[in-house]
Amino acid sequence: MINHITTLVLIAFSALMLTTACEESSSMENTETDRPEYAIALHGGAGVISRDIDDEIRQEYVDALHEAIRLGRDMLEDGAEALDVVEQVVRLMEDNPLFNAGKGAVMTNEEKFELDSSIMDGRDLSAGAVAGVTTVKHPITLSRMVMENSRHVLFATEGAERFADEMGVERVDPSYFHTERRHEQLRRAQERDEVQLDHSGEQSLNLDGHAQIDDAKFGTVGVAVLDRNGNLAAGTSTGGMTNKRFGRVGDSPIHGAGTYANNETCAISSTGTGEEFIRHAVAFQISAIMEYTGATLNEAADQVINGKLQPGDGGIIGVSHTGEIAMVFNSPGMFRAAADSRGRFEVSIWDEAEVLD
Repeated sequence: MINHITTLVLIAFSALMLTTACEESSSMENTETDRPEYAIALHGGAGVISRDIDDEIRQEYVDALHEAIRLGRDMLEDGAEALDVVEQVVRLMEDNPLFNAGKGAVMTNEEKFELDSSIMDGRDLSAGAVAGVTTVKHPITLSRMVMENSRHVLFATEGAERFADEMGVERVDPSYFHTERRHEQLRRAQERDEVQLDHSGEQSLNLDGHAQIDDAKFGTVGVAVLDRNGNLAAGTSTGGMTNKRFGRVGDSPIHGAGTYANNETCAISSTGTGEEFIRHAVAFQISAIMEYTGATLNEAADQVINGKLQPGDGGIIGVSHTGEIAMVFNSPGMFRAAADSRGRFEVSIWDEAEVLD
């Protein structure tokens, strides 16, 4: 009798375990099926962005973000690799004077242009960066060349320019980067004797008296990508901050602070108060929280951006190895966009729920 009962118990237990295993397997299959085949997120800087900005100016930014995210999405749809997408989308944004990267970069205290950028490959943690370049039209491309054609990770100032000579990248006269808007920002900063490091909330006015965007420091651009092969990559490019002193380098060319990519976790690009992103190793810390605690990308990003940084310091965009997209910031706004293979396609400036046409 006891043996019969034992047998029945064992049969029931086996059935329960089989059912549980089937449910777990089905859940895993559904999760895998639900994952996007590719995903991309990008930013054009975070900071004091008033909702009262002139409609034409706002639309210019929206159109620029649409163009950039569309390029990235279309490349991924066609099977492009993550690194190629990052480079090409950042190059496009470096060519747009709306952003503080490449053409339209902000000016230093000496009325010069010193550009920084970085790129990282999530497959093997390969990385490249340049800091303080003055004649390179597309710093992101030179950063990739540092990664792929040297044994080093970061070249700065004259050394980066010499490496650019060797690589034959496209060069320009420094005057190419100049825009009257950035010159005016420098003039205002010098009058106040400020290196615009914090968010004062000040907003300037255009000739018609409409509010503009006080982005003297927060126009950095960045891209994070997951491609169809499951590989992650990220890149960031910036002109730094208006009225910065000689040789100042922020987080954008620093891997682990402004840029990070690891196929096991996520790809991240940061924008904001560079010194704080360096101090807190923001991009790497988000990856580490995911790796060591099992947190999702959005959970990890929230812990760092809203738990470690001060309000107004900036934000990040990122994509996880599962295709999760994060666009987290603690400033009044962040120019950003996202798309994936499941049809997501959005451009936003302020609230998370907002999607702009």
